[in-house]
Amino acid sequence: MRKVTAVVIASAMGISFSTAWAADATTIDEMHQSGGLTTGSMTQNPQSHMFDGINLTERQRQQMRDLMQQARHERSPVSLNDLETMHDLIVADKFDEAAVRAQAEKVAQAQVARQVEMARVRNQMYHLLTPDQQAVLQQKHQQRMNAMRELTDMQQVSSLQAVSSNGSTQ
Repeated sequence: MRKVTAVVIASAMGISFSTAWAADATTIDEMHQSGGLTTGSMTQNPQSHMFDGINLTERQRQQMRDLMQQARHERSPVSLNDLETMHDLIVADKFDEAAVRAQAEKVAQAQVARQVEMARVRNQMYHLLTPDQQAVLQQKHQQRMNAMRELTDMQQVSSLQAVSSNGSTQ
């Protein structure tokens, strides 16, 4: 059972890394050509939808493309060695919590560094917008946050109902 759980966790981590990597690699052109990201969900990477609904000038689009290209060039890639090391730890005959924790922290630190860099680039992009565009962006952000709050509230209610129905049958 432990090995099955370990394989599931390893698969989830691999998918998580590839999803985060793909979301970070999305360009402004791709977001605008498709009317927003069509892959992944807003809850996985809410910032990927940051500029949805904002009408950009060609100059702004070019500046944002340049920023994304520069960020992609400077970004450190996801370490396949780190993923392989985690997999090896998971499928090992004996579970080594300290080694898994150390490896997970190493991977998490690299992910934090990538997220900080993407936040820096998005900040630069934000400052390319006019005040009117920034106001639209703020309004869209507030709408997304409200939708996420509603989703979270529904999930909590559903979870509470499941717990209470399970508790009453025992």
